[in-house]
This record gives sequence, C-alpha cells and structure tokens, in this order.
Amino acid sequence: MAANGTVESLVTNGKVTVKYNDDCRDVTKDACRHHCREAHCVNKATDTGFSAGEPAPMGLCGYILMFFSYILVVLTFPISLCFFIKVVQEYERAVIFRLGQLVPGGAKGPGLIFMLPCVETHRNVDMRTVTFDVPPQEILSKDSVTVAVDAVVYYRVQNATISVTNVENAQRSTRLLAATTLRNVLGTKTLGEILTERENISHQMQTALDEATDAWGVKVERVEVKDVRLPVQLQRAMAAEAEATREARAKVIAAEGEKNASRALKEASEVISESPAALQLRYLQTLNAISAEKNSTIIFPLPVDLLRGILPFGSNGNHHMNAGQNPGSHADTPPGV
Repeated sequence: MAANGTVESLVTNGKVTVKYNDDCRDVTKDACRHHCREAHCVNKATDTGFSAGEPAPMGLCGYILMFFSYILVVLTFPISLCFFIKVVQEYERAVIFRLGQLVPGGAKGPGLIFMLPCVETHRNVDMRTVTFDVPPQEILSKDSVTVAVDAVVYYRVQNATISVTNVENAQRSTRLLAATTLRNVLGTKTLGEILTERENISHQMQTALDEATDAWGVKVERVEVKDVRLPVQLQRAMAAEAEATREARAKVIAAEGEKNASRALKEASEVISESPAALQLRYLQTLNAISAEKNSTIIFPLPVDLLRGILPFGSNGNHHMNAGQNPGSHADTPPGV
C-alpha cells in the first residue's frame, strides 16, 4: 500500500499490479513508475520453475508459426519423432526457448523432451561439479612481498535457467572472477599469513565467489590454494634465517648441557672430597679405564702411605713390612756383622 492511500500495489508471482484510488487521478506516470520500482518483487528461480513475470505475447506471427509447426509434425509422423524428440541426460537440464522467449516451467529433463521444429530451440546445461585451475597470480602481499599463488576451484550449476539467461558464459565468467578474487583476498594478507592460514584464505575465497556467482546460477563448493612460490632471493634468505635459528638453538642446548654437567661434577667433587679412600678408588678406576682402552699396562710408583687407608693392618697395628726397609734387607747376614 502506498503512502497516503493514493496507489495500491499487489505483488503476485513476481508480477506487480498497480491500482489507482479516487484520490490518485492526477498522479503522473513518472510517479507511478517510481512506485512500481519500489514495490517490485523478484522471485528466486529454481530448477523446477523460473518466474520473472508473465511472458510477453508472441503475436499473430508467432501463433501462425506454431500452427504450421504442429502441422509439419503431424504430416511427417512418425519420421518427425527422430528429429523433434530430444534426449536429456541424467546430469543435464535443457533450457528451451520458443521464438526467442523462455518457455514457462523452467529447465526440462532428464529424459525425453518434445520440441517444435523451426519454433523452439534448446540449450543443454551440465549440472555436474566442474573443477578448474586458477593460473598463477603475481600478488603483492600486505608486507610488500611479491609471491606467485595458484588455486583450484570446484563449482557446479545449481540453476540451469539463470546460468543461460543471466550470463553469456557462466564457466568463463567464474574463471575470471576466481582469479580476481584470489588477488583481492591475498593482497590483504602478509607473507606469514599466506603461508600459515591457507584454510582461512580458501574459506574467504569460497564465500566471496559463492556470493558473486549466485546471480549466475552457479554454486561454488570449494576453493583450495595449491602452491605459494616465493622469489629465489627470498627463499635463500629464509633458508639462511632458519639455519641460523637452528644453530642458535643447538648452542643453547649445548650450553645447558655443560651447565648441568658442571653442577653434577661439583656435587661429585664435594662428595669425594669428604672421603679420601673414595678419591683413591676413583684414581685407580681411572687408571684401569685408561689401560683397558689401548690394551696397555701402566706402571706407576705408589707410596705406601697412599695404601695405609686401604690395605689391612697386622694384629699389633703395624705393617708386616717396614716402610723404610728395602726389599734386599731380608738376606741373612753373617753373625757379628
């Protein structure tokens, strides 16, 4: 209902009917057109039907041509069946035009369809999912790095009628739009985001493409970023940076190991210093390990005082052998000497 009750509009099945009240006799044609534009209704088409208002009348010539077409079919029957009956595959839909106008009822198929000779034409539309590769695009990232990125797009025609009537070539238009969308989306990302957030970028591209191609009867199901190629100089710089990072990490780990080893060695030295016998045993163990490595024998002087805490003593508390006595003093000496 228009303002002030001057013009009434009735919208039914996409058709706008304007009705004048008694107070609107002086309304101008421009005002009525403006009101109709505001009150228009656009129905979204489906595969089972496409309604954009009532079709325009064909006129006298159109009806005459249809009459002669029916006569031709009857006169040439049954031979005409081989020429006027078309087969639409399961994965296809046929959009039929009669004298240049879209036949009501939307796309036909699958199965057999009948077409009048010289009056009707048709166009088959493949409804299966189609994939195509987006050519590598030279993109300047947000942090001023030039990269080459390509992608793959999965889409299908969800409305055969709109894909034929609203766009000249839905497949070519989708390809061009995918390349443009790839550049636009990646142009707002830094190099790090491009390398690490591929799933998010693919989702943004899929959403943008799906919204743009909805008016063409195309449904974009999936978008995947395939490869990100960096300049050779940048690859070398990143490799050098990664190598330096690994070396720094290795040095930190080695320093931590030395620190822990020094702490353990300090604790061990404190324990050994409290027990002289343990120190001497450690000394002997080290000598034994050295001799075992090269299969050699090591002879070293060992003071008797060093063994005083290790060797057993006699019953009188003295050693069996005097420390100051030479081994040769045990020989018998003549009496009186």
